[in-house]
Amino acid sequence: MASFSTLLAGLNLAALLIAPVAFAADTAQTTPAPARKPAKVAAKPKAPVVPAEVVPEPATPEQISASERVYYGEYDCDFQQVVHISASERHPSYVELRFAKNRYLMKPVLSSTGAIRLEDVKGQTLMIQIASKSMLMNVKTGTRLVDACVSPVQRVAIETAKAAPVPENTLLTAPRP
Repeated sequence: MASFSTLLAGLNLAALLIAPVAFAADTAQTTPAPARKPAKVAAKPKAPVVPAEVVPEPATPEQISASERVYYGEYDCDFQQVVHISASERHPSYVELRFAKNRYLMKPVLSSTGAIRLEDVKGQTLMIQIASKSMLMNVKTGTRLVDACVSPVQRVAIETAKAAPVPENTLLTAPRP
């Protein structure tokens, strides 16, 4: 005959095997189904956001002088990119710059080195013009947007410089025998 402890162990094993099935059946009947989330309603299309136009300050005499020195026209740049610079029709002595799909209103400033700086009135971009080339930079990230831009006037200056004879520097050359 089986001992009491063996019988007790068998009953415990049977209870462990049957209990999960019994509890699962009980909870399936009493637990309510989770509520469904309502369907998302399509959002109404928003009107496109038109950035507010910045009204620039009236031009100073220095700015007027700098705007007369700006190289206007279409610039050919690295990687077959193009920059267009024209005088602003709405704001005297300001410059409109177009690059890719962007338009910028720029304030001409004469730098201490003689270069012309075209500063975006919104503080996003800066174009630097020197005699031989120009470059457009993003001032917020400090990166070049486009480099080696040459206007028609700059191209003529480059060709003239190449054609000019190179003067002999007597300080750096040794005397000839």
